Amino acid sequence: MIVFRLLPVIFSFLLMAAHFSRANQTVLVVISILIPSLFLVKRRIVLRAIQVLLIAAGAEWIRSMLVYIDVRKAAGDDWTRLAVIMTAVAFYTAASGLFLQARKVLDKYPANN
Repeated sequence: MIVFRLLPVIFSFLLMAAHFSRANQTVLVVISILIPSLFLVKRRIVLRAIQVLLIAAGAEWIRSMLVYIDVRKAAGDDWTRLAVIMTAVAFYTAASGLFLQARKVLDKYPANN
């Protein structure tokens, strides 16, 4: 089923919503939650746009990680576990776009529509 190929992407945007919620950025929370609804538009450009957003989300995780590392260093706390976890989340988020390259997904989202 195609929904199983979309679940990692949906989960990635829910993680982004939680991340933005922690920073009290309500508009970005709502946008992160609504992005997966774009899957209802059956066009290939939607898949590409979502892939670009996933890469940007991965970059946001890296940016946040660097900020949090600076805070931890300033406080004299250990930051290695934070770096490992956030790097893994950034990689997962960016890589979840690869699920949209599956033939079954591409067949549901025609290029010329």
